[in-house]
Amino acid sequence: MSRPDATPPHPDPTPSRPDPGPPRPDATPPRPDAAPPRQDGAAGRGVGRLLGWLTAPVPKGRVAAFRTLVYLFVAADLVVFTPWVRHHADTPAELYQPLLVGRLLPLPTPGAVLVHTIFGLLLVTALAAATGRAPRLLGWTVFALYFEWMIIAMSYGKVDHDRVGLLVALAALATVGRARHGDPEPTEAGGWALRVTQIAAICTYFLAAWAKLRFGGLDWVTSSVLARAIVRRGTDLADLIADVPYLLIVAQFGIVAFELASPVIFVLTERWRQRMVAFFYSFHLATFSTITISFAPHLVALAGFLPLERVRPVEWARGFAARRRGHVREHERPVV
Repeated sequence: MSRPDATPPHPDPTPSRPDPGPPRPDATPPRPDAAPPRQDGAAGRGVGRLLGWLTAPVPKGRVAAFRTLVYLFVAADLVVFTPWVRHHADTPAELYQPLLVGRLLPLPTPGAVLVHTIFGLLLVTALAAATGRAPRLLGWTVFALYFEWMIIAMSYGKVDHDRVGLLVALAALATVGRARHGDPEPTEAGGWALRVTQIAAICTYFLAAWAKLRFGGLDWVTSSVLARAIVRRGTDLADLIADVPYLLIVAQFGIVAFELASPVIFVLTERWRQRMVAFFYSFHLATFSTITISFAPHLVALAGFLPLERVRPVEWARGFAARRRGHVREHERPVV
């Protein structure tokens, strides 16, 4: 007998797809550098929140006011706060011991030509940058010149720690475009510039406390640091305070405590943040009134926390000029 035919195979229920054929010549090939698919996870959300915090928008008017303040201070710093830097024009070259950055970069040894040239160029460009024109060109120029000015200033033995925030502000502001006083339009670039300035200003406090404990240990808070400062450069007010038993020791404990706690400012509400900034300014006022140390550059950097968009010098000047000419606004007219 013949064997029956085998059972035919079951047909594939999945419909067959037509052959796509060769790729179309006008088809766009995939980019080899295309970003990988976004991973929505805890890490991704954390990075997103961090970037959102770093670039939180601020009004352009705040950036314009802060920019004017910073550049005007640079000009004032040359002639009021640190005029002694120009004396390095006549300092013997063998006394020049550049900072680490000065050793890494091919910077020339300061001389009369270099010092006086940087002084003149920096003074002119800082005043020009304060107007808000050509913000990137003038901003980077001022930063480069002031950076070299600080290397010249701090390469002869004494290094101040109150200029970190100002240098960061100069570098960050150079990345922001145009901004007009009183402009309420938000800007993320300006928010980033102010945020990194704030971080640098708070790092100045926190790292100062770290340096005290690193080099002086816990004995720093019970030492005679403030007493020696009062003997060297104290005022009449400081002499009165020095007579109070243990008050200077308590003050040293308080200084280290507030410096270590300074990063808390970033988690406070806006109202308490402004109160903490007011405390910082009051601390420096007390410091200047007792041992005549101003920390002026640091105070300028701290202004990055303030709502400076409310400061509108251009509008105030125009209003003052209009009133001098006899013109008054509608809401200023007397009601009779």
